[in-house]
Amino acid sequence: MATLPKVYVSMIADLLHSGHIKVLKEASKYGEVIVGLLSLKACGELNDIPYLDYEKRKEVLESLSMVSKVIPQDSASYKSNLEQLKPKFVVHGDDWIHTNQRKYRDEVIELLKKWNGELIEIPYSSDISETNIKEQMTRLGITTTARLGRLRRLIEAKPIVKILEVHNALSALIAENAKENLKDKEIVTFDGMWSSSLTDSTSKGKPDIEAVDTTARLTTINEIFEVTTKPMIYDADTGGKPEHFEFTVRSLERTGVSAVIIEDKTGLKKNSLLGNEVAQTQDSIENFCHKIKVGKNAQITKEFMIIARIESLILEAGMDDALNRAFAYVRAGADGVMIHSRKKDPSEIIEFVQRFRDKDKTTPVVVVPTSFNSVTTDEFAKMEVNIVIYANHMLRAAYPGMMKVAKLILKHKRSLEAEPYCMPIKEILELIPGTK
Repeated sequence: MATLPKVYVSMIADLLHSGHIKVLKEASKYGEVIVGLLSLKACGELNDIPYLDYEKRKEVLESLSMVSKVIPQDSASYKSNLEQLKPKFVVHGDDWIHTNQRKYRDEVIELLKKWNGELIEIPYSSDISETNIKEQMTRLGITTTARLGRLRRLIEAKPIVKILEVHNALSALIAENAKENLKDKEIVTFDGMWSSSLTDSTSKGKPDIEAVDTTARLTTINEIFEVTTKPMIYDADTGGKPEHFEFTVRSLERTGVSAVIIEDKTGLKKNSLLGNEVAQTQDSIENFCHKIKVGKNAQITKEFMIIARIESLILEAGMDDALNRAFAYVRAGADGVMIHSRKKDPSEIIEFVQRFRDKDKTTPVVVVPTSFNSVTTDEFAKMEVNIVIYANHMLRAAYPGMMKVAKLILKHKRSLEAEPYCMPIKEILELIPGTK
């Protein structure tokens, strides 16, 4: 019996629909269908994080009669699998001609030439695309459990996770919907939200000294979660006493927050960017490790994360102190470490990450580049930083605009001159879910 030609089809296959079936049926006409199922890392390269894990997606595909074999594709590039299999045919929808996947298409064509293979492209059904289905699902909302576990999946999948500060539901909608088309047709978005104690307090007209309690902040978070789907990291300042932090963890986890960051300082909260200009005291390693352990023992799910924020560089305690604390906090159970600095020069952040990564290759590292803001997300990714948080920019951007408009109305005794600085009402209404 003659051996059938190998036919390679690459898929994420997260939400299997008729478009996938159409591709697989067409592929089966040409021979033995081998599906290269994208791993979580490969999905991250395409900025498309699946809802289902690899094994669940694989199980669905293996149940289809058109599919002979399912193998992992560990990169958005097809090169490794194609060079190993040398298939006669590669089958794909023709939509990748006009997207940032064009480079992978060009690569496939060049590879197939080496063994006289052929690329077969099927007309793309835009009305039933996986992207459209996910967008429709997003409009319906997201469960607490799905949102809670999203951050860990993003960290595993993406070279860098981009988080934007939000302080109310409107700013959260901007974080949810903001996107930018880059020159190579790559679409970039924010991956999640940061609930900052500074901007939450300031937006309520309160000082940043933990004057807004957890209950009030959870009310804001619930308002944000009603209209968004992306994961949230919560700024809990010092976390308070260990006995109080235990209840904070339970409340955040129950609400669907993905992670909490606590800083290793004691006493009345003072903003870190003030450094030693004001009296700030760092907690002992022993006490802070105890607080981390209390928090970890309080959580119910494996998905929730407790991230330890290290203030050693802020308080000029030195690099060795920062690193000693980082390793101690990880041993105590911290799911990640955040290193902070108020210097514009990023050299001490770079040194910390390099020395930390020399001993720990896996624990997520978080940075908040409010001061060292010249570093790009690509540069952070090369440093093996996992999460970058833009921690106060939405509020800082809103205030100057509002003040300018208010002064213009006072100056001219009418709003005509202020209109160029205002968003059209129609655009605001289009931003709000359910308006149309």
